[in-house]
Amino acid sequence: MILRLFLIAYRLLWLVGLPLVLVYLWRRGRRDPAYLQALPERFGFYGRPLPQGAIWLHAVSLGEMRSAIALVRLLLDRGETVVLTHFTPAGRSESARAFGPEIAAGRVTVVWVPLDMGWCWRRFLRACRPRLGLTLEVEIWPAMIMASRAAGVPLYAANAIYTQGRFARDRKGLRLRQRVIAQLSGAFVKSRLQAERFATTGLANITVTGELRFDQPVPPAFLTAAERLRPALAAGREVITIASCVEAEEPLFAGVIAEITAKARSENRPAPLFVHVPRAPERFEAVAAGLEAAGLTVLRRSRVLDRDLAPTGPLAAPDVLLGDSLGEMFFYLALADRVIVGGGFSPKGAHNVIEPLMLGKPVLTGPHVHTIEYPFAEAAAAGVAQSLPDRAALLAALAKPAPDNRAAIAAFLAEHTGASARTLAAIDHATARR
Repeated sequence: MILRLFLIAYRLLWLVGLPLVLVYLWRRGRRDPAYLQALPERFGFYGRPLPQGAIWLHAVSLGEMRSAIALVRLLLDRGETVVLTHFTPAGRSESARAFGPEIAAGRVTVVWVPLDMGWCWRRFLRACRPRLGLTLEVEIWPAMIMASRAAGVPLYAANAIYTQGRFARDRKGLRLRQRVIAQLSGAFVKSRLQAERFATTGLANITVTGELRFDQPVPPAFLTAAERLRPALAAGREVITIASCVEAEEPLFAGVIAEITAKARSENRPAPLFVHVPRAPERFEAVAAGLEAAGLTVLRRSRVLDRDLAPTGPLAAPDVLLGDSLGEMFFYLALADRVIVGGGFSPKGAHNVIEPLMLGKPVLTGPHVHTIEYPFAEAAAAGVAQSLPDRAALLAALAKPAPDNRAAIAAFLAEHTGASARTLAAIDHATARR
C-alpha cells in the first residue's frame, strides 16, 4: 500500500514537474545543443524501428558507458544485439566512438533514455521488447522499474553500488527507495558488502560480480601521445594530474599549485607541472581565469595541441596544462607521475580512483570518499591510494617524492579485474531462470 501510494504521488509530481525538466533540458541545450537533438526519443518516440529481443543497458553518462564497454564487447562477440540508453550527450558520444561500426551494422542501437514517466517507458519497451535490462551504477528510477516489471522485462541493477550515506538515509522513515529497489529482478553488485546492503531491501537474486570499470579499455593512442608529449612539455619535472576537479575545489587547488610553484622557484629547483582537468566543461574558462589570477602560467590543451594531441607549435614550459577537453582523461593521467582525484575535498564526494590505478599511478584524494567506498577502502588498504584530511596534508604529501608502488598497484589490479566476464555469466544465469 505504501509503495502504491508513493507511485501515485510520483506520477503526479512528474505531471507538475515536467515543464521544469523541459526548461532544464533547454538550458543545458543552450550550452550543449546535443541535449536537444532527437528530443522525441526522451518521450519514447523513435523515427526508426528498434531491435527486438536485445540486451538493453542504461548508462546515464560518460563514466557509466566507459565502465560497460568491455561487457558490451563480450555480448557482441557472442552475437547479441545491444540497445544503449543515455541521458547525457557525453554518454551518447562515447557509445558512438566505441561502437561506430556496430551501430552502422545495426548490432548496437543508441537512444536517449525516456523521461521517468510510465507512458514514456511503455512506449520504449513496446518499441524495443528487450530480453533483459541492466541499469548501471546507482540509476534507480521508479517508473523505469515498474514499467519493466509490468512488461515482463527482467531489469537488474548492474555494477551496482549502495553507498553508505544513501544506505543510512534510506533505512529511515518509509524506506521508499528501498521499496522501489525491491521491485528489481535482481542486482549484480560490486562487493560482498554491497550485496548485504541490497539484501536488506528485500531484493532477491543478488550476485557479486565486481567492478566493471577495472575492465574498461585504455585507448593506446592516448598512452602514445602522452609518452611523446611529456619530454617537450615537462622535461626533468614531476607531473601531477588533478583529475575531475569540481567547482568547490577550484580555489583550494589554485592555491596549492601557486604555493608549491612559488616554493620551488624560491629554492631554485624545477617546479612540478600540474595538469588540471576540471570535471565540468562549463568551468573551463573560470578555472583558467582563477589559475592566471594566482600568478600561474597556463597552457590550454585546446590551443596548443591538435586533434591527435601533438603540439601545434613550440611549447613554452607552463606551470599548468589545463585539460579543457572531454573524453581524453586517460591521456591526462598517462602524463602524470601521481594523480589527485577531484571531488574528495568537496562534501559531494570523490570521483573514481580506478582509471589512474589502471595506468599504475599512485592516487591522492580528499577526506570525502563515501562516493567511492568500493574500491577506495581496498585500494587504501593495499597502499595504492590515500585520503588526506585537508590542504595542509595535501601540501605535505606533495612535498615528498611520488611513491614507486607499481608492484602493489599491479597486484591490486590483478585481484579486481574480470567483472565483465562474471557479469556475463550472471546474465546467462538470470535468463536461464526464466
